[in-house]
Amino acid sequence: MSRTLPWLALILSAALAGCAGTPTAVPQTGSATAPITSSGHKPTGPRAAVMPSGPLTELAVATPSGGPDVATLAAPTDLWERIRRGFAMPDLDTDLVRDREQWYASRPDYIQRMTERSSKYLFHIVEELERRNMPSELALLPYIESAFNPNAVSSARAAGMWQFMPATGESFDLKQNMFRDDRRDVLASTRAALDYLQQLHKRFGDWHLALAAYNWGQGNVNRAITRNQREGKATTYLDLNMPTETRYYVPKLQAVKNIVATPQRFNTALPLIGNHPFFDSVPIERDIDVAVVARLSDVDERDFRALNPSLNKPVIMSAGTPHILLPWDNAAVFQQRLAAHTGPLASWTAWTAPSTMSPAAAADRLGMSEAELRRVNNIPPRMLVRKGATLLVHRNGRNNADVPEHVADNAQLLLQPEVILKRTTVRARKGENVMTLARRYGVSASSVAEWNNISINSPLKAGQSLALMLPPRKAKHMARATTKPAGKAGTNVAKRTTAKPKAKPTAPRNKVAAR
Repeated sequence: MSRTLPWLALILSAALAGCAGTPTAVPQTGSATAPITSSGHKPTGPRAAVMPSGPLTELAVATPSGGPDVATLAAPTDLWERIRRGFAMPDLDTDLVRDREQWYASRPDYIQRMTERSSKYLFHIVEELERRNMPSELALLPYIESAFNPNAVSSARAAGMWQFMPATGESFDLKQNMFRDDRRDVLASTRAALDYLQQLHKRFGDWHLALAAYNWGQGNVNRAITRNQREGKATTYLDLNMPTETRYYVPKLQAVKNIVATPQRFNTALPLIGNHPFFDSVPIERDIDVAVVARLSDVDERDFRALNPSLNKPVIMSAGTPHILLPWDNAAVFQQRLAAHTGPLASWTAWTAPSTMSPAAAADRLGMSEAELRRVNNIPPRMLVRKGATLLVHRNGRNNADVPEHVADNAQLLLQPEVILKRTTVRARKGENVMTLARRYGVSASSVAEWNNISINSPLKAGQSLALMLPPRKAKHMARATTKPAGKAGTNVAKRTTAKPKAKPTAPRNKVAAR
């Protein structure tokens, strides 16, 4: 059969299905009878007249004759054009919009950096928006939030392309622990951001108000609407009393939308972004070092982290991160090489501190240098590792099992300030023992016994000197207390009985007054 026949059949089917008026009778060109329908009956009436029969002939392509435009069915090769076709939000036309247009148009280098950075992630966001039937303008929102930088962190601790605050991220199931921060994860944060925007749009029924709530908080927008309603004012985005940042928020998005819609009007050139995925999601079934992934996929480690910015450690834990992102072509290379790989995949694992200890003590126990332990776990100076803290450590043949899910999802680096102790001498009271003295100074009895080389059950004599290691402030207080005069120390001291001599009466200044 000719390779053109399936295409011709498709065109004929589309033509027949697309007729909106009454079909016109077509002469039969053969002796073939009308075909049986799926219900088992021969078609009758006008429909029988349009059923094709006989050999198929090639159809000529009609040329435009100046009639109404016909929407093209071809998918755009340029992602920008795909975004333009999906614009669905009402336009905002204000002085603030024109102000922001001028701001962006006067910074072509900034636009170039932003758009080039977005080329890795934009296709996925557009796909998600179309799948949810949401306006494609929302794909431009990360330009406003973070300039499409997944590692961006604001002064208020919002993080990622979509700038999630820690608490908001948690409410949308974005994990944040010592091994990863899903607010920076491309797939997870996009899913959460679109969930949140849909939730806000459902609540306010308006995309501009939904965006204001995304920036300012839905509680604040609710209160602003209620205030306007109480005062008999309108409650649109332009009518609400909002902080400066939120008043500029939607105009910024509108300005970027206008530049994307007609870049030539702003003397702006957008970099070509193909209408195809940049990355592929690859399943991870075992813990694996980032360096191993980079080697097996032929991807530079910096490029890998640009696609997987939520991963902040040298190892990927499969229980917490079951998928990674790789450039489209490299993903297939990685999977082939991984299947053929022999030998260990991970040289790191997680370790839980059994007690509070210094980083030096932990490093000595784990066979690592203190400097490396501090660096890989971001332990600052003068801090102790608390009991229950999770640290990333070398496997060293100690434990070759993958990190369990509850650790991968909930691990926290627990630290406490390191207190430098000062040697202080104290005296025992009558009837005191090691236990009661230790309780009086807020230290452990075993420490008192160790510091003084005595038994924990040793009796103490009244006035016996003992050495304690106390924090500097407490030691200073104790030293001051022992040097105070007895009368000021709270003991009973007899009052002085020696009477002061009476003062001699002074002579009057003038005799008149004396009289």
